[in-house]
Amino acid sequence: MKTAIRIITAAVLLSTASAAYAEIAVSANDGKQLRPGEAPSTRTADHVSVLDLSASPPKVLGSVAAPASMIGAPAAVAVARNESFALVTAIQRLNAAGELEPAGVVSVIDLASKSAPKVVQTLQVSDGAGGVTINRAGTLALVSSNSDDTVAVFTVAGKRLTPVGKVQLPEKSRPTDVLFAPDGKSAIVVAQGAGKLLRLDVAGSRVTLGSQQVETGVQPYGVMISPDGKFAYNTNLGGAVRPAGAAATPGPRVGTVSAVDLATGAVNSIEVGATPEHVALSRDGKYLAVVVANGSAAQPSAPGYNPYGLLQVYGVNGTSLTRIAEVHSGAWCQGAVFTVDNRNLLLQCAMTKDIEVYRFDGKSLTQDKAATLKFDARPGSINTAFSR
Repeated sequence: MKTAIRIITAAVLLSTASAAYAEIAVSANDGKQLRPGEAPSTRTADHVSVLDLSASPPKVLGSVAAPASMIGAPAAVAVARNESFALVTAIQRLNAAGELEPAGVVSVIDLASKSAPKVVQTLQVSDGAGGVTINRAGTLALVSSNSDDTVAVFTVAGKRLTPVGKVQLPEKSRPTDVLFAPDGKSAIVVAQGAGKLLRLDVAGSRVTLGSQQVETGVQPYGVMISPDGKFAYNTNLGGAVRPAGAAATPGPRVGTVSAVDLATGAVNSIEVGATPEHVALSRDGKYLAVVVANGSAAQPSAPGYNPYGLLQVYGVNGTSLTRIAEVHSGAWCQGAVFTVDNRNLLLQCAMTKDIEVYRFDGKSLTQDKAATLKFDARPGSINTAFSR
């Protein structure tokens, strides 16, 4: 009898855990971005959507109107580890004249009901608010702002943010992303203007600029940290570091992805293509997806234009990156996430206002076109509770 009770209890616990973690993703969708030739009347409301990744194919569970921006690194969404809330930043807004202008908005999205998410708090921070991160304990959040070279610090309690200060970065750092290390004792800031990754030291709610600075390339953009906290992976829009005194070369530069040993500062960089928008790490740290714009956001008459982007997957071993697969993707693509089992990869493509779904078998990528998710706004950032 006791054995039977133990089995039933274990089943109940597993069922409860599955219900608590439904494997969702949160996508921020920008309805105000227009392409040449599109009329202002075609604009739609910005909104945030909750996606069910455990469904096959993935599906939209619910959406809520909230400020969103696809301009900037696709790091404008952070999901709490327990999937109870998400934070979404917006780097732009429409003014009274219907023109885009800089903004700094942070929205707190309550995810108690995945089918009916709610905005429960809206905060104004410095213009250029982009990268956002929540520590694993769900007690602290950071937001990078490129207008004044700062990282805003918030305590978190009861799905509410309370500002507790800012970290002032060196002048012209222009931070585009920030990410807590897994242990919560440090964070990495992408200083695009300086071409470096900067370490922040975290002690309770006190966050300060650390001493470590690692040069990775020209115009670094987004960053990921390995599950063990030992390595960082980031994109460099402008490619490798230029030799001292070297003039800039004309035309699009080949972008790079850097793998950084955070203990030693050693950097290994590989070329991936023109304008690598984003890197997404699988939950187990074995695979790295790279989203390459490949000139697909340009006008057809522009130099370097291609009608498609590139989606690449690399095998990861510390600072060693080995290409496994590459496919042509949709155009002007932004964020990407793996499902927990690594079998699916979702990719936001802004040109066609959709999220493409790819099947991954460890060796190749295959698009499941029937699974594509359609939106009336341009998806620009996406994350899960375990993707950052």
